Amino acid sequence: MARKASLSGFPEWLPQERLVELHVLDTLRRTFELHGFSSIETRAVETLGQLLRKGEIDKEVYAVSRLQADDDGRPPSEDGLALHFDLTVPFARYVVENAGHLAFPFRRYQIQKAWRGERPQEGRAREFTQADIDVVGDGVLPFRYDVEMALVIVEALGALPIPEFVLRVNNRKLAEGFYRGIGLEDTAGVLRSIDKLDKIGGDRVAALLRDELGASPEQASAALALASIRTSDTSFVQQVKALGVENPLLDEGLRELEEVIAETSQRAPGRVVADLSIARGLDYYTGTVYETIITGHESLGSICSGGRYDSLATKGNRTFPGVGLSVGVTRIVSRILSQEFASVSRSVPTAVLVTLADDESWSAAQDVATALRLRGISAEVAAAAEKFGKQIKFAAHRGIPFVWFTGPDGKHEVKDIRSGEQTAADPGAWTPPAEDLHPVVARA
Repeated sequence: MARKASLSGFPEWLPQERLVELHVLDTLRRTFELHGFSSIETRAVETLGQLLRKGEIDKEVYAVSRLQADDDGRPPSEDGLALHFDLTVPFARYVVENAGHLAFPFRRYQIQKAWRGERPQEGRAREFTQADIDVVGDGVLPFRYDVEMALVIVEALGALPIPEFVLRVNNRKLAEGFYRGIGLEDTAGVLRSIDKLDKIGGDRVAALLRDELGASPEQASAALALASIRTSDTSFVQQVKALGVENPLLDEGLRELEEVIAETSQRAPGRVVADLSIARGLDYYTGTVYETIITGHESLGSICSGGRYDSLATKGNRTFPGVGLSVGVTRIVSRILSQEFASVSRSVPTAVLVTLADDESWSAAQDVATALRLRGISAEVAAAAEKFGKQIKFAAHRGIPFVWFTGPDGKHEVKDIRSGEQTAADPGAWTPPAEDLHPVVARA
């Protein structure tokens, strides 16, 4: 069970909890690399101007200043520094600054901390880890990458110790074209209202559309009718057309979303659905948008989100379109721990404790431990030559499965303290069973 942090919103894991987090990170990293994504890391800070130029997140940014700097009481300027609130905006800057050194389309994954000054709750921290994948092109980026992204992330999440999940996909062109087709020109405002549908419900969203955006009751009803469409196949196309709205951008978005769902429904049946309520609040998304929900844990929110952005990264007349997804690692780990979705075989990496018969045997015990480590077996040496019973008890308390003994005649024996079985062993040849070589994280 995850503990509550002493400083709200800044989680710290116990060793066994950290093993679960490492398992999640290693699984994601392995999957991303199998699909050809290269790892990068960007700096923790960006200029305020860079961070605030897209989306409405200014109240969530942590500004950074030096204690020695003059404090004149004014808010930080755009030249000031702030901790990044996600990895997409820093990545866009990274691409622009390093375009001459990158091969396009550039496939990257990035696993780092991010910071947001929002109200902490389960699954929503102020300091958290994200794992992002993106493909960025130079000038153009084939739409097929939007399909590939969905398949990669379904494979990655499917390997984690979590229950069933659904990747929900929509297309901003589809939504914006529909809104224009019914006469609502403030498409960004409509999207922001629709993005609140899961949180506040249809009646309140309709009220927002009427009161804040000037929508008529008929327009609000049509927007909600579009958002109610959800299918696991391409039948959503006919459902949208049945609403009787015409717009070229709507048609383009329908074709793109149909391509995503047609392919993913074959390769990952039941994992990916067309959900026309998905809007994504950030302004830089221009096409496909994704959100991922754990079935039965909808209150947790999306564990993996992202989309297509055609103009986030630009350099003069040069544009770098991309598509990407961000996995909320801390959100996922928090739910795994709180709901005990996974178990850990032990809380320490140590597989073997090498005992001491007396204080003079410490050097020889280190030789045994060194021989084991050279073959990839984690080992530590007892700190004191206490009675063997106490040394065994220490190993059991630590969760170490094996204890090593060296007799006065130089013969070695190893004991599995769980079963009590004790056998002769050679430091240069003995290996524990594969399941005991490292701590194992398994679905509960």
